[in-house]
Amino acid sequence: MSAPVFLAEASAAHPLSGYAAGAVYVLDGAEGRHAGVVQRRGPGERIDVVDGAGVRLRTVVESVQGAEVHLRVEQADVEPVPDVVVTLVQALAKGDRDEMAIEAATETGVDAIIPWQADRSVVVWRGDRAAKSRARWVSTVRAATKQARRARIPAVDVPLSSKQLAARTREVVAAGGAVVVLHEEATAGLASVALPDAGPLLLVVGPEGGISETEVALLTEAGATTARLGPHVLRTSTAGPIAIALLSERLGRW
Repeated sequence: MSAPVFLAEASAAHPLSGYAAGAVYVLDGAEGRHAGVVQRRGPGERIDVVDGAGVRLRTVVESVQGAEVHLRVEQADVEPVPDVVVTLVQALAKGDRDEMAIEAATETGVDAIIPWQADRSVVVWRGDRAAKSRARWVSTVRAATKQARRARIPAVDVPLSSKQLAARTREVVAAGGAVVVLHEEATAGLASVALPDAGPLLLVVGPEGGISETEVALLTEAGATTARLGPHVLRTSTAGPIAIALLSERLGRW
């Protein structure tokens, strides 16, 4: 069974990359308290410590002093950035369905997330609500990263409007990447869509009411491709994670 993951985010003062086999790392703060006090981890147990940027320390607990857990590093690994960076463009949705989507997408391997204020999104991010909602997404992704025992935390971008998403699409396509819009009326399946060998790959998922015809036209004119997942219409909370899983298989990650 794989070891539980605790997150010690990278800092200039004490980067995880500075630790090698044989070194002692002290897990403290909120994560140390969670490991030593809440979960009662004890000597001899294995723990992985990650910095959210690809560094993973594989360790064994030597001692626990309250909220400080002293760990002996057995191995230090650096997980490279994938050749194809998969980004989920998730439309804002009501009932926390968008958060369900990004949580599952993180568990299935997405590399980055962009909130999308689609035309038919019932939820609207403005002012203080935008900052608080994005912070909640960041927290959701962080927790899902630990649950999935990943070494990299997917970045959560600022929300984009449809016009801004079209502009981002042009940038991605011009850079040799690809943008795929999931749409029920598409003729090609996701399994047959051409994927880049390297660079950005954006997967666009609409809200409960679907992507408007105007948005489809706007994105395809900017260089996006439409694709369908199958014969059934999926919820916005389901489509993205399933598509990410299929892409992970196609890209050789699984």
